Amino acid sequence: MHISLTRLRLRSLRFLPAFMVYALRSESQVRSASGFHKGSLLPDRKFTFWTMTMWDSAESMRAYMTSGAHKAAMPKLLHWCDQASVTHWQQDGDSLPSWEEAEFRMRTEGRPSKVLHPASGHTDLTFESPRLRPFKTIAKR
Repeated sequence: MHISLTRLRLRSLRFLPAFMVYALRSESQVRSASGFHKGSLLPDRKFTFWTMTMWDSAESMRAYMTSGAHKAAMPKLLHWCDQASVTHWQQDGDSLPSWEEAEFRMRTEGRPSKVLHPASGHTDLTFESPRLRPFKTIAKR
């Protein structure tokens, strides 16, 4: 299975309403995406949002990422976020990793995504440890 993990921190509360609209549209899109198995959303402190999704393959994840609501949201994140990072890995089994493992993977294997207004900690992934509860499960339709 292919695991995709993202971490986004909004640089201002003023971006939250529009971000939430795109997030809900992207969540709706992923639920019916070909190759998607399951996922989890973790709202963290300071307008930070983590997503973890499980896919048949990297190709099915990329097809989702480069289409529909998700594709429309991506350019906006350049302006909205001051920290953003991503990582991917392969694993056996059909269980999502724990959020503790996800944080470890992001710190050790992750890479920063492009943002126009980077904050301290963006480039070297020295962000605060996430608040691990509550999280939301994303199920396939």
